[in-house]
Amino acid sequence: MFQLNGITISIDRAYTAPDGTKYANLRDPAIRSALGVVEVPDPESYDQRFYWGVGNPKLLNDREEVDENGNPLYVKVLGTDENGESVMVDSDERLVTKGLKSQWIAQVKDTAGKMLAQTDWMVIRKAERDVAIPESVATTRAAIIAEADRLEAAIAGCADVEALIAVVGSQDWPKA
Repeated sequence: MFQLNGITISIDRAYTAPDGTKYANLRDPAIRSALGVVEVPDPESYDQRFYWGVGNPKLLNDREEVDENGNPLYVKVLGTDENGESVMVDSDERLVTKGLKSQWIAQVKDTAGKMLAQTDWMVIRKAERDVAIPESVATTRAAIIAEADRLEAAIAGCADVEALIAVVGSQDWPKA
C-alpha cells in the first residue's frame, strides 16, 4: 500500500502533482521517491464474519438487551394511540441481539435444508406411494443430518470466537 501525505493512493492510476506535472502512473520508484510517496504495510486483516475489527470479536452468545438503567427492552410493534394515530409501542417480546452462535447454527440449518431439499421428493414419494429411496440417497441424507447435528452441537459448545472459527472451518458436508 502506498501513501502520499498520509493519504492512500494507487500507483497504477494517473497522478497530477501540485505543480501540474502529469504522470501516467507511479510505478517507477524514482518518481515515487521524488514525490514523497511512501510504501506502508497493509492494515492488519481480520475475518469480518467473526470480528468488528482487529482484536474486536463480535458477540458470541445471544444477549437480552437492557436500557442504561438495566430495565429490559422490548421489541417495538406498530400500534395506535388514543387518537387512532399509528405509533410504535412495546410488545411482550424481549429484544434479543443474536450472537454468532445463533447465526452460525441458523446457517448450518439452512445449508442442511437446501442439501436435503434436493431429494425431499424421494421421501415424499416413499411416504405416498411406497417407492423405495435409493440406498445412496438415504446414505447421503443421513450423512447430511449427521454433519448438521455435529456442527450444531460443536457450535453450541464453543467458549470463544476462536473455537467457533475452528468449528466453522471444520465443516465437512457430504458430496451429493
